Amino acid sequence: MNPIPFLEGPMGKIPITQPVVMGILNITPDSFYAGSRFSNNSHCLNVAAKMLEEGALILDIGGQSSRPGSERISAEDEWNRIAPAVSALKKEFPTAWISVDTYYSEVAIKAISEGVDIINDISFGEDDNKMFSTLANQNITYIGMHKIGDPKTMQNNAEYANVTSNVLHYLQQKVSEAQKIGLNNIWVDPGFGFAKTPQQNFQLLRELNQISTWNPSLLVGISRKSMIYKTLEISADDALNGTSFLHAEALNNGAKILRVHDVKPAVECITLWQNLYT
Repeated sequence: MNPIPFLEGPMGKIPITQPVVMGILNITPDSFYAGSRFSNNSHCLNVAAKMLEEGALILDIGGQSSRPGSERISAEDEWNRIAPAVSALKKEFPTAWISVDTYYSEVAIKAISEGVDIINDISFGEDDNKMFSTLANQNITYIGMHKIGDPKTMQNNAEYANVTSNVLHYLQQKVSEAQKIGLNNIWVDPGFGFAKTPQQNFQLLRELNQISTWNPSLLVGISRKSMIYKTLEISADDALNGTSFLHAEALNNGAKILRVHDVKPAVECITLWQNLYT
């Protein structure tokens, strides 16, 4: 694996020697956290500008919810949702790193044609068997995540002999498969909240260095998730404090990208962590 993680896209290549933040922009009506939903370009652009000002390096645009129990929409509907936002963001913020959250190869290649730098695939190529071949030898960064099943059924699949070992083995297999087909810069996401109980999520976070030691190109997405708000018996709206606490543990265990709803607190967390440990 790459000893120093990097991002690669149409703008070139940059090393990620210190953790960075990816801000979440959901062009959806049903994502689990209402604060990340945007119904029009103007609102999306305003929030994107604020995220970049607060220190986000990457903006991640999603066109459908992947929360447990959510319904799947078609590739055409997903692209129709996000295309105006992708175009507007590339025009308004030409130097920002733009990611599209999709498991459809059709959406991925359209996004790349619009100048998108990163494809963030929650299915690691399993929900569309053309994803790897479509992205082979493209000048982009690919993020693949661990999950079992689809969002509607995945919480019925949370059975592991050892969750960390199983997730690591899965990620190793998928990275090897993708590399053989021609993907050049692969990041991994252990998939907190996807086909995992809260207890399994905490074990995975506690043992995350087993994954980062193998592949330092590691993204963690735990922002406001149910492992936090269900444990604390609160709502997602009140889960920022718990998110910041767990972000520090993710950083301790090797996370290089934090995918978040709240950019400023995540950037502050990284700054304090750097001063404490580096």
